[in-house]
Amino acid sequence: MPLIDVNTWIGHWPFRQLRHNTASALVRRMDQRGIDRSVVASIHGVLYKNVHLANEELSKETRRFGDRLIPFASLNPLYPGWEEDLRRCAEDLGLCGLRLYPQYHGYELTDPASLELIDAATELGWPLQVPMRIVDRRQRHRWDLASDLTPNDFQAILRARPKARWMFLNALGLDGSRLPAESNFLVEISRMASVLQRNIQEMITAAGAGRLAFGTGMAFNVPDPALLKLEVLDTSKAVKEKIAWKNAAKMLGIKGMSP
Repeated sequence: MPLIDVNTWIGHWPFRQLRHNTASALVRRMDQRGIDRSVVASIHGVLYKNVHLANEELSKETRRFGDRLIPFASLNPLYPGWEEDLRRCAEDLGLCGLRLYPQYHGYELTDPASLELIDAATELGWPLQVPMRIVDRRQRHRWDLASDLTPNDFQAILRARPKARWMFLNALGLDGSRLPAESNFLVEISRMASVLQRNIQEMITAAGAGRLAFGTGMAFNVPDPALLKLEVLDTSKAVKEKIAWKNAAKMLGIKGMSP
């Protein structure tokens, strides 16, 4: 069964040493675990003041892995000149999606500046990703002051921009029955459970199998727990295929993949 990982990162995190955090190391780990394609963003885009420098680094490092890695830009709508940075990401750097970090960049997803950036990215045909959190706040450095986003944040942006293509990463606690059915979204499974709490099954029941996507969180996480969750998931092979790759392929516009 093919696998598309919608939640990977490369780069350095200032508060913790990461391993396998380069593009080449990520691809090697993908090969070891049978992962075909991965959406990747630069960790540096979370904390650089000039976020666009991280996009330039990402483009340079991922360029030779175009058949494996799908690079997503990082932009801050409060930073002057993001419009030009977005244009350069699309026209010069070959990036093809946007990952947002409102909890680190100091805005709400539904703020006017944020909506302007979201609309501009949507006009390009880009999918958008938002992580509920970057790292577990129970283990984070005392200088890392960002709060996790809440289910209400995701519900609000889906109501505000239902036609955008949304992927919610590192998410937990979302009630599928409260997420607007007319909106276009996927929830990535790396923080969810297929045993005990059975969050994945609950999302399938409440929102449908077409609302979930496989993700690992590499290089912050090892990939094995996410792979195991998918393997032991108590559902049909057809549903597993949707989560493993079909839903993400549709969202990302990837064609030509097959079992």
